This record gives sequence, C-alpha cells and structure tokens, in this order.
Amino acid sequence: MPKKMTNVSPLRQHHKYERLITATRKLAPLPTAVAHPCDESSLRGAVEAAQAGMIVPILVGPKERMRSVATSIGLDIAGFDMIDAAHSQAAAEKAVELVRSGKAELLMKGSLHSDELLAAATKRDTGLRTARRISHVFVMDVPTHPETLFITDAAVNIAPDLLAKRDIIQNAIDLYAGLGLGTPKVAILSAVETVTPSIPSTIEAAALCKMADRGQINGGELDGPLAFDNAISIEAAQIKGIRSPVAGRAEILVVPDLEAGNMLAKNLTFLSGADAAGIVLGARVPIILTSRADKVRTRMASAAVAMLLAYSQRAKAPVRV
Repeated sequence: MPKKMTNVSPLRQHHKYERLITATRKLAPLPTAVAHPCDESSLRGAVEAAQAGMIVPILVGPKERMRSVATSIGLDIAGFDMIDAAHSQAAAEKAVELVRSGKAELLMKGSLHSDELLAAATKRDTGLRTARRISHVFVMDVPTHPETLFITDAAVNIAPDLLAKRDIIQNAIDLYAGLGLGTPKVAILSAVETVTPSIPSTIEAAALCKMADRGQINGGELDGPLAFDNAISIEAAQIKGIRSPVAGRAEILVVPDLEAGNMLAKNLTFLSGADAAGIVLGARVPIILTSRADKVRTRMASAAVAMLLAYSQRAKAPVRV
C-alpha cells in the first residue's frame, strides 16, 4: 500500500480547478476544432467538455475511425459535427482552417503528436501566427501549495533566447490577468538567486527584470534570478535574506529551458499529486493541449482555462474566476 501524503493542504481536492470549471458555467460553449480525436482519451475529453457546456466540438479526422472508437467505449457522438480527414496531418491542417475561417474559436489536440498540431498552427501563410511567440503554460493545481502555479515553458520552446522569453513571460501574464486573477508575481528561475556569469540563465533573468522596468514586459511583478525554493517558500527567501514582493510568493514560474520546465512539472505531478492543465498561447486562439495520461479533471481544467481566456480576449476584459 502506498503511504499517504502528509502536510496536504485543505485544497487537496483540487478546489482551484473546481473554481475554474465553475466559472465557465455562466458562459455559452465555444465551437472547438478537435484535431484527430482517434483514441479513447482524446475523444472522451472532447465529449466530457461538451457535456460540461464548455465547448461545441467539431471532430476532425477519419470519420469511420472516430465512430469506431466511440462505439467501442460507449460514447454517443452522433450529434457532433464531423469533418473527414484521412490522417493526422490533414486533420491538423483542417482544424486550423476552421479557426482561420471563424467557424471555431478554440483548437483542441486529439491523439496526434503535439508537434504535428503546432506545425500546422504556426505555418506562416496558413497558420494561426501572431506577432507574439507561441508558448506553453502548465496551470498546476498542487495540493500541497495554497496557490495555483503557472509554469512556462515546459512543452514548446526548447532553448528560448532573451526575446523569446520576453514573449513567454508576457503570454503567461496575459493568461493570469485574463482569468481575472489580478497582477501576478513572476519568478524567473535559475539554480541560484544571484547573478552569476557562469550561469547564463541568471544574466537573462536580470535582463528580463530590467526589461519589465522599461515597459517591455507589462502587467506583472518580476524578480529573478530566483531558485525554486526561494521563489515559492517565504521561509527559504527569508533565510537567504531576499527582500522582494515576489520571493516566496511566486504565482508564475519561468524556467530557463524546456527540459527544466518539463522536469519541474512532472516532479510536481508524480511526487506531489499535482494536476497539470496545458494550454498554448500566442496564437490567434487558445490551443488546448491534453495528454493521454491526463485525468478527467485535468482535461476539463485545460478546456476551462482556454474557454475563459477566449472570452476575456473577446471582451478585452478579464473573466472573473
């Protein structure tokens, strides 16, 4: 028998996600292009989000295969629009076209690889590019931590340079504000909390903070470099003598590269029982990225975050959570 986790907060039941999901109930569902939902996880995720009133799915993929999967797991998809696409690449391209033509307001990943969907979304002439760099955010519900943590970028940008990190941070800040959560405290992570020439991420962290001072990054309080412990633990920050409104109170964690972010997110997931809702930002519409390993609650939270952000972008005002 596995040991029970100790020091679990009262939010162990993932009330943070429940708050996001509850906020969608006052809003009309959004038409959503679901690219290649050809396995149980992706098809069920789309159906569950539809049943919760978040999305109106447009299923894009091989029709007979989608029907076969639905029949095998007892899902009724007869009422959903379906667009035939012979394979995953074609499904990704058709799903993106639905967004470009205004027939869909959200894009959802099915059972194809993330790279395949993002390749279609980022094509220069036929994709969903904007002036902003596309980036990924994990919205993490960590039961042992009182605040929702936003971790970026752990899935798209492998080794972002300074200007890419500027967009990554701005995307995360805009998401946080768009959900009506206020002004976020943004920690730019490294291995240490002092500027150290032999650790390039500390120099970039300092530069990003100065960019925020000069108005090149807006809407958040930034500090860095900060190590993970003194970014989320007030006690650790005090021991190190760090005086900052961000240290110990960070809500957005900006990692140096994809490897660090991916390890951090999975560490929290598998050792702390966290859920990690995934969303891609910086495109014309929010892109819902789900994994076959995601729980129902996580898939629902990913859809909820995307839906709330889409409404805030449409109204150009935060949606209160």
